[in-house]
Amino acid sequence: MIKVLEKHPVISICILVALMLLPNLDVMQVTIMEARNFITAREMLTDQHWLLTSMNGEARYEKPPLPTWLSAISASIFGINSLFALRLPTVFMIMIVGVFTYRLSFLLLKNNLHSLINAFLVVTSFYTIGITVEAPWDIYTHGFMLIAIYHMFQLFDKKNKYWKHTLIAGICLGLSFLSKGPVSLYALFLPFLLAYAFTYKFKKMRPKTFSLFSVLILMCCIGGWWFIYVRLQDPATFALITEKETSNWGSYNIRPFYYYWSFFTQSGIWTIPAFISLLFPYLKNKVRNLKAYKFSFYWTIFAVILLSIIPEKKSRYLMPVLIPLAINTGFYIDYLIQRFKTLQNKKETLPVYFNFGLLGAIGVLFPVIAYLGLKDKLNGQWVAFALASAVLFTIGSFIFIYLKRKTIKEVFFLSVLLFAAILMFGLPLYKATIPEKYYEITTLKKEAEKEDLKIYSYNYVSPEMLWLYGDKILNISNENKIDFPDEKSFGLLTNDLNEEEMQSLNAHYKVEFQKSFDLNTGKKPNKRLKNNYYILTKK
Repeated sequence: MIKVLEKHPVISICILVALMLLPNLDVMQVTIMEARNFITAREMLTDQHWLLTSMNGEARYEKPPLPTWLSAISASIFGINSLFALRLPTVFMIMIVGVFTYRLSFLLLKNNLHSLINAFLVVTSFYTIGITVEAPWDIYTHGFMLIAIYHMFQLFDKKNKYWKHTLIAGICLGLSFLSKGPVSLYALFLPFLLAYAFTYKFKKMRPKTFSLFSVLILMCCIGGWWFIYVRLQDPATFALITEKETSNWGSYNIRPFYYYWSFFTQSGIWTIPAFISLLFPYLKNKVRNLKAYKFSFYWTIFAVILLSIIPEKKSRYLMPVLIPLAINTGFYIDYLIQRFKTLQNKKETLPVYFNFGLLGAIGVLFPVIAYLGLKDKLNGQWVAFALASAVLFTIGSFIFIYLKRKTIKEVFFLSVLLFAAILMFGLPLYKATIPEKYYEITTLKKEAEKEDLKIYSYNYVSPEMLWLYGDKILNISNENKIDFPDEKSFGLLTNDLNEEEMQSLNAHYKVEFQKSFDLNTGKKPNKRLKNNYYILTKK
């Protein structure tokens, strides 16, 4: 089976990603970042706001529109309220990240198996998958950037016939910029340039000056036109949003310089191999391609350092680091495949047994862990539970069998299969944790239409609530006052009202509480996800 994967690497990567993500693409709840983006996509289709993008009827220029366009196009084909449709383009972007990690690795290594391992490492890293729901537009900017880096590497390396690489690199740099501004330029491309300079050096670049200039022009034209358009069409709002966004870099979510230095844990099941791959003095004499290892090592470290310099820090900003880190980790996995059977030093073998033994244990113990965690919620989910338990127990058992035989190649691919199986067969059990009340907001619009009521919002209504509601809800808050609508009777969705606010409403309206909508699913409730619904009638 492994030979088949090696023979068809690109197809294998795409099939792996498809099997991991497509069957349960609509299971996970919508996150706040997704909700903002999906509302914007919905309003592209309902209000034709394709260029002057909006959320809940208000200008939203914080993020460039390319990923939203792709989601909107997908939704126009498969359904405007379909989570599957809106998330589908992100699956293709993960495929692109996997495929071009393989292709870039092959340029570096000229080794098919090693390159495939690198690709599997990146697509099964925890935050590569997690970013698709927590901050879905990041995968677009880094995916397009990786294509650009693949072609820039060849542009730097080749002596002639590099115009194809010039064209594609320029276009993809522009598409990356049109996905999330300069984020990937700073977090992925600049560290790549630094790593290339330290490792391969920029040799005989003068004849390529025009090509490099062409790349820059293409990037600016493709990546910058939307910003210029919005600046001309809505200058006041654009300036206000730009000022707010730039100020956040130095004043919002500030973390210390060392905040990112546990970055290797974001690779999930590969945390221990990723950490060991960063022990340069240990691994430098064991890898088969030292120059390529230096390159991936520098690329990873430079990326973390540059991200650490920025005062604003969030865990999800580490996602681009996972690309060079996967390539770097691949050197350690390759070393184990070649040498593990002959290793005698327990200091070298113990981390391997611990890491893959832990993965095997997760598979074998899954039936017990899942039952204890979900036993009160498994009604209607017993078939999914039984299937997941059987599959994961089997894979976990085989991991132990091959680990005992010290055949790390099989252990590695079984670990990849375990990760995929958790998403394929384990994720459906997540439905058991979602309470019925979660979807109550989806019926409010029809209920209000039956009563001929228009619904407004006051104070804060979360993007997740707005998304599930299915339409715009105009906000009647205006700084410290309320802009009361003209209707004699209307619905009002709001968070908790203080005594002064309630008195203000009671002075003009008869206020009747109807129900609460609560999107909380965990043990620790978040006030942001709860709203109360009232019907107000003029006195």
